[in-house]
Amino acid sequence: MFKEVWGRFRAKWKLYRHRFVPWVLMNIRKNEKTLRQVKKGSDDKLVRDAEVTRSLLKLFTALSSHEALGTVRPFSPGLLHDGSDLKPVCSQTIMMETLGFCIDRRPSVLPHAGTGVFVSRGLVPKGATVAMYPGTIYQAYEPILLQSIRNPFVFRCIDGILIDGNDKGISKMLYKSCTGRDRVGPFMMSDTSWLSCNPLNPLAVGQYVNNCSNKWPANVCYQEYDLPGKFPIELRKFIPNINYSQEVQRPIRCVVLVSLRDITAGEELFSNYYTIVH
Repeated sequence: MFKEVWGRFRAKWKLYRHRFVPWVLMNIRKNEKTLRQVKKGSDDKLVRDAEVTRSLLKLFTALSSHEALGTVRPFSPGLLHDGSDLKPVCSQTIMMETLGFCIDRRPSVLPHAGTGVFVSRGLVPKGATVAMYPGTIYQAYEPILLQSIRNPFVFRCIDGILIDGNDKGISKMLYKSCTGRDRVGPFMMSDTSWLSCNPLNPLAVGQYVNNCSNKWPANVCYQEYDLPGKFPIELRKFIPNINYSQEVQRPIRCVVLVSLRDITAGEELFSNYYTIVH
């Protein structure tokens, strides 16, 4: 009985410890290979924001076009043609056609790491936008205590902004509530499909990318990205982020994962959970 309880506790601890500040401070220097260091926040950019915007617009425009025809479907292994004249197209197929690769979730190669994100088809070139970190955006002064309890998916940006990428429990309810609140007429301002097993935006799985190790070095990195004010309103329905407070007068903060090298089909994505800003 004790061994079973201890085993469960160890498994939970291994998932949570990277978010536990005292443990991070004590262990951050033990393995320099798993650290990413930047001189300052503005230098933490592998590619220009304009290039990230271009990739998102390319994918979202294609998704929107298929959606207007009623032919786009979220990724599902059991997707079948229903006999209509317009054959349904998987969102991952659209991603493959527009970006040259696609990704999906499956069990990680790391022991006790749970779910990971893999390149399922194609080739990811260096500097490509591979995934997005979805969730509710909290400014540094906004409350997140209840949402953070037993929540390993809270991402902290360099400037203190937090993104809650948990797709269950109170985090899920708050995200859906904020999305309904911010709707502008017929236009949705964010995507809620990432809360399900089959997201319409195939990029919105970045919260499941695991931390790198000596054996599995990082092949992607986090890059903070503020959505431009001129981003088309009709395409914002694919953005998997929403502000917690409606009164926040600043752009939508997104976090994208950018490839550090060419990544081939079958490889799992690994990032650095720790960034040291000098």
